[in-house]
Formats: sequence, structure tokens, C-alpha cells
Amino acid sequence: MAHSWFGTRLRLLSSAAALTLAAFATVPSAAHAASITLYNAQHEQVVNLLAKDFEKQSGISVKIRNGEGPAMAAQIVAEGAATPADVYFTENSPELMLLEEKGLLSKVDSSTLATVPARFSSPTGAWVGVTARENVLAYNTTKLQPSQLPQSLFDLAKPEWKGKVGIAPSDGDFLPLVSAVLALKGEAQTVAWLKGLKANAQIFDDDEGVVAAVNRGGVATGLINNYYWARLHAEIGDAKTRSAIYHFGNGDAGATVNVSGAAVLKSAHNADGAQKFLAYLVSERAQQLMANSHVMFEYPLRAGVASDPILKPFAELNPPALTIQQLGDDSQAGKLLRQAGLL
Repeated sequence: MAHSWFGTRLRLLSSAAALTLAAFATVPSAAHAASITLYNAQHEQVVNLLAKDFEKQSGISVKIRNGEGPAMAAQIVAEGAATPADVYFTENSPELMLLEEKGLLSKVDSSTLATVPARFSSPTGAWVGVTARENVLAYNTTKLQPSQLPQSLFDLAKPEWKGKVGIAPSDGDFLPLVSAVLALKGEAQTVAWLKGLKANAQIFDDDEGVVAAVNRGGVATGLINNYYWARLHAEIGDAKTRSAIYHFGNGDAGATVNVSGAAVLKSAHNADGAQKFLAYLVSERAQQLMANSHVMFEYPLRAGVASDPILKPFAELNPPALTIQQLGDDSQAGKLLRQAGLL
């Protein structure tokens, strides 16, 4: 049975999945030999560049289907062994952990896994970490000074922050933050924190909406992943940027680092090509392409590849001591968000 947090998506996707499978059933198996199908939940612009570069390097064409991470994971679960996907590339580790738990992923080649630190990949070798980013607090620099910012993520649930924080609880990037709080504080404190946020926060559809509102002064602060602010700054420039980002310290839950990763489906039509694509994603060439894209603004996980200079150095981040396993598969996070009235 599907996890409840995406049960609704599974029902909505069932008819679409059936049509997808019917379409692919008409394609001769030989057609898969020189191509792979990528279910992509990462930045579309960057992944398009990566796919084209990989095609030139390998001669293997990449068919891309884009979507949101949780929805695409739900679709893979619904499709099961009949999924047309060879590779799944997503922004957050819990979606990969879910597919790993379902037994839908193949082991990643050991040489690929060895390219990045083990703590950023699957504990069983079922997927590989590609990039990372940090949860941060964006704040409007005309409304708040650094000395006025909260010391902890949990302060934002206190009465003095009423009306001063923006969140996007339905955005897939918010789920791992809730999972981090749950792992660190337990269910009762997590629900209390979420209810406090509900009382205090302005609700947005996504993190892009949060950071835009913070920058224009519609809300004083907002919980986002670091790359949303960097991307907005790149788009509008220094003159129109009226916001900055604040990094929580002391291992606070608000500084949780999220890992983006990729996996080969156990049912892949072109398993060899899929493994080659994963090896490419953690290659120096691809990691530099991502770091230099001025779109992705995430931290390369391959040693020796520098991140975009707008980012705080990765070694200077102070995230909580949480493992990939402790973050889990986000199933409880969705339940608690509903319990608090945020979904």
C-alpha cells in the first residue's frame, strides 16, 4: 500500500500511468538500447544541459520527463516493474529512500558510489548523492537587522513572530525539514512547532513565492532552501535585491542539509546506460557544469569541485547531526503537516 502522504497523488496518477504504460508497450525493446528514460525532479534547465552533454559523451540519448519529486516517486511506485523510467533524479533523499524501501532500485556501481562521501548516498548503495543544499531563513533587509533574527528554527513558532514568517508547506522541499524536526525532537514537539507556524505564518504555494514575498517586503522572513534566494538574486541583480539569507547555527534543525540524488530502477530497460548516466552525474565534468550553471546553486558532492561563489562554503555550514536514514522517507512528515492543519 502507498504511503499516505502521497496516496492522493497515486490515485490521480493511476489513469495517466496506465496510458503511459500502454504507449511504451508499443515501443520495440531494441529502441531502448541506445536511450534511457529519465524521471527528473531536479532543475529542468540544468538537467537539459546535463542530458545533452551526456548524449555527446556517451552516444546514449536521454528522454526526460519532468515533475515534482514526491509525485514522480508516487508514479514510480504506481507503475512498479512496468515503469518506463530507467533513472530517477530528484532533489530530496526521502523520495529515494521510499523507492529503496519498496525494493524498486538497483545497486549503484561501486565506482560511482566511491566518488562522493558515503554519508550523502544510500546506506545500502541503492542510490548516489549528487548535490546538496541547506535550509535557510530569507529575511528582508529593510525590515530586520541580523541581530533581530531568531537563534533557532523553533523560535518562529513563538507569538512574537506572528505574521512575520512565510512558509510553503505543500512544497516538496518543506517535507525534509519537518522530517528533520521529527528526528530531532519527536512527534509531540514537531506537531507543536507546526501548529505554532500555522498560527504565525503566511502560506505560499512554493518556495519561489516565499522568497519573492520576502524580497518585496510582503513578509519579513521565509523558510526556504538556499538556492531559491541565490536564483532570485541572479535574476534581479544587486540593485533590486532587498533580502539576504540567514544560516542557523549550533546544529539547529533550521540548518538541515538536503541531498539530491539519483538511482537506477531495478526494472530499467537500459541498465547499463542508466549506470553510465549516474557515473556521469558525479563526474568532475558534470559536477562543474552544475556548479557553474548560475541556475542550480547547490553544493557539488564530488571532492575538489568548487561551489558557486555566492554560496557560503560547504565546510562552514553547521547542520544538525542527522543521517540519511534518520531523515527517512517523509511519510510521517506528511501526516504531521495534515495533523497541524498545514495540508
